Amino acid sequence: MNYKNPDKHGYYGEFGGAFIPEMLYPNVEELQSNYLEIIESESFQKEYQDLLKNYVGRATPLYFAKNLSEKYNTRIYLKREDLNHTGAHKINNAIGQVLLAKRLGKNRIIAETGAGQHGVATATACALLGLECIVYMGEIDIQRQAPNVARMKMLGAEVIPATSGSKTLKDAVNEALRDWINNPSTTHYVIGSVVGPHPFPDLVARFQSIISKEIKEQLLEQTGHENPDYVIACVGGGSNAAGAFYHFVEEENVQLIAAEAGGFGIDSGKSAATTFLGTLGVLHGSKSLVMQTSDGQVIEPHSISAGLDYPGIGPFHANLFTENRAEFFSITDEEALQSAFQLTKIEGVIPALESAHALAVLDKKTFEKDDIVVICLSGRGDKDMETYLKHL
Repeated sequence: MNYKNPDKHGYYGEFGGAFIPEMLYPNVEELQSNYLEIIESESFQKEYQDLLKNYVGRATPLYFAKNLSEKYNTRIYLKREDLNHTGAHKINNAIGQVLLAKRLGKNRIIAETGAGQHGVATATACALLGLECIVYMGEIDIQRQAPNVARMKMLGAEVIPATSGSKTLKDAVNEALRDWINNPSTTHYVIGSVVGPHPFPDLVARFQSIISKEIKEQLLEQTGHENPDYVIACVGGGSNAAGAFYHFVEEENVQLIAAEAGGFGIDSGKSAATTFLGTLGVLHGSKSLVMQTSDGQVIEPHSISAGLDYPGIGPFHANLFTENRAEFFSITDEEALQSAFQLTKIEGVIPALESAHALAVLDKKTFEKDDIVVICLSGRGDKDMETYLKHL
């Protein structure tokens, strides 16, 4: 089965598509018609790869975590996306999409952000490439991610609070989509995850696939095998996981593990574990699994990590889940915190709270001594210091 690429209508199995208001058709159709030709062109790839190498700082290290490996009696490697410029994997996609927008003749960029990392990455790409940048961010996330808000403003972006609903990521997406409807000809919407109407899930997955491409090359160099036994990544919408899984989804011997935000627990009413709690629905322009009531009202998600606080999951991952191609774990706030403190103390690496959910899988699953386990460390923990300090 082709898990990697959607069909021509943007479907991964039964998930995907483009469910959009009529006003957005011209924008989305323009993107659908042109994105592959542009991003696969030699001139685009030359500029993009040069920026990834010399500006972002790729390739990011694949680090053998000796102390963590000893503790869990297996071979654990950390893919250090936290060492990218701006501190997370989000920059891979932001630079790609802003370059694409320029080629489409757009001069105004909008984005949504939860944890702020995608907002910072988009503001960074716009500063670099000379485009106007507006970032929508939930009012609650603005409070809990203050350092990133300051960075966005310093980079020249306008940060607009989303004050409806739960005042988090979902609401920021709603506001950004409204803006796009009102400014169709000048504006490109840089979606930060593998969500939204086709072609966004595919577009973002392709830009993030650099993660698994490098893992293959680095593992071959370090171990003599290009495929690990396991790849583990956290999933909200799922962009770092899509990138980490991309070049392995067709490799049957590689087991894929996704860590969702369990919040206070699956049955607590305060969770964001979509594959455990979601049903088939349409959210933000695509058909996927959505946390919703019986009459289709979105249930407010909860996670200690702003980047996983989303009531849906990208169609790429919904398909992996329903086809049993990936194993999904629900990680509570407390489990994520403990895993973050552990990594900090025994490896000297402070992870983002999102990435800590992936690390927590180590306590949920038993690995063999000779297994190669790659964990995508999607971001660094600077932005979460205030939360960590409350729990120290």
